[in-house]
Amino acid sequence: MSLSKPNASPATLTKNRTDPCPISGICVTCIDGCPGPCEVAKSAIRGSEIIYPAPFGVITVGSQKTYPVDLSHFNIMGTTVGAVGIETDSDKAIFPNVDLETRIGEGKGLRLKVPWFTCALGSTRIAKDNWKELAIGAAISGTMQVIGENVCGMDVNAKISNGKVVHSPELESRVKTYNEWRKEGYGAIVVQSNIEDTRLGVLEYAISDLEVDAVELKWGQGAKDIGGEVKIKDLTKAQLLKRRGYIVLPDPENPDVIEAFKKRHFGEFERHSRVGMVTREDFVKRVKELRSLGAEYVFLKTGAYRPADVARAVKFSSVAGIDLLTVDGAGGGTGMSPWRMMNEWGVPGVEIWSLTYQYTDRLAKKGEHVPSIAFAGGITMEDHIFKALALGAPYVKAIGMARAPLTAVMVAKNVGQRIMEDNLPVYYARYGNTVEAIFVEAGELKNRHGKRFKDIPTGAIGLYTYNQRLVQGLKQLMCGARKFTLQHVTRDDIVTLTSQAAKASGIKYVMDADKEEVEKILS
Repeated sequence: MSLSKPNASPATLTKNRTDPCPISGICVTCIDGCPGPCEVAKSAIRGSEIIYPAPFGVITVGSQKTYPVDLSHFNIMGTTVGAVGIETDSDKAIFPNVDLETRIGEGKGLRLKVPWFTCALGSTRIAKDNWKELAIGAAISGTMQVIGENVCGMDVNAKISNGKVVHSPELESRVKTYNEWRKEGYGAIVVQSNIEDTRLGVLEYAISDLEVDAVELKWGQGAKDIGGEVKIKDLTKAQLLKRRGYIVLPDPENPDVIEAFKKRHFGEFERHSRVGMVTREDFVKRVKELRSLGAEYVFLKTGAYRPADVARAVKFSSVAGIDLLTVDGAGGGTGMSPWRMMNEWGVPGVEIWSLTYQYTDRLAKKGEHVPSIAFAGGITMEDHIFKALALGAPYVKAIGMARAPLTAVMVAKNVGQRIMEDNLPVYYARYGNTVEAIFVEAGELKNRHGKRFKDIPTGAIGLYTYNQRLVQGLKQLMCGARKFTLQHVTRDDIVTLTSQAAKASGIKYVMDADKEEVEKILS
């Protein structure tokens, strides 16, 4: 059975004429005279444009590959006895009383009302266009929102002096939008930095001028193992980005390229970031620098790199004393990554999370510092969250998501627009024709925020509503497992359904679970 789907995908707007060969993906009968558009055929016409999912700027994309093991290969274990984290009383051990609050870092830590947050969304157009909704939705939900890479570098209105950013209206707006809605000391706005941002001094600017107290260093993400990329439709902007030090293809300063662009022989430039060169010494030094500048919380985000790099991330984070390490598994999602790369590189979620647990547990047993851990990569629903928390227990304190929150925002934003246009699809119109009637949590938000409710965009209401669904769903799962606080969730709360999943994760196969306890009961 082929795990991949080569040569044709909705992500690249390509398809086969007949059934494809399992290995190559080319049609079983490739006929002279066929115009395509399989991926080989379209690449013959548009070349490297077809490397990337399309249309850029209005989509997010997830891997199409079928991995041998995923979270569906695990089941959650419930029990009929006891309650952990609450009094053993049927009137008190009810699911609304499950406590989902979590903390990032040691001591008082950074408090989150829910054990998930929105991962970094950076310079892609889809992130920029939906930022207000994402930031407000995260803030009113009591969780973190991470600002991704290259935001300052892509800001055409940014002021850069001696190679360093001194003002960025776009970054300032993103920070301000979140902070205006943050309440009760929960959550944080986090600014991320890749190699280009480091050269521009983005974190220095964010800490000193924007008073950001949480920052994240980025080694990569689960969708790709190269630097970030976007597409640019404006020649002047492409030239500006090249002057700022980015890799821009084709060369926007080449006269032949300029002429071809003006004649519409092609319509987009590619902007690429460089790859970093990680060393233990430099990483520890950088963390110390950020602490000295005033960063209260320092995070690291790493992608689906080889096991040795996962070990580096865990060890370097331990040595540097960072607060949160986010490990992103292959196949999760992206705003723009090379499509074949996204499907065919890296360590998938279950495997890389299991390796992270093994390495972290080893350091913990030696008494070394262990940062809070977050797992990310294609997680969308409450059962995913529970399984991932259990898989990495007790070290995983939160789950990172990006595509799911963005999907919630985009759909709710669209529904809000349809309400204004009196053009609701029938499957929403049956609930009513107002925001309060259609969005089930709108009334609660209106009571809580009063006059400010009118300033909450429907996209943010949608993200809050989605989060509340996850809250109740996760509470129900935890109640069934008789775990009423997150700190009591353990790896024994899940089992594997296949021997392959058991081997990869170290979690017991369902038929081997509880053997010792069963023996005691039956004896």
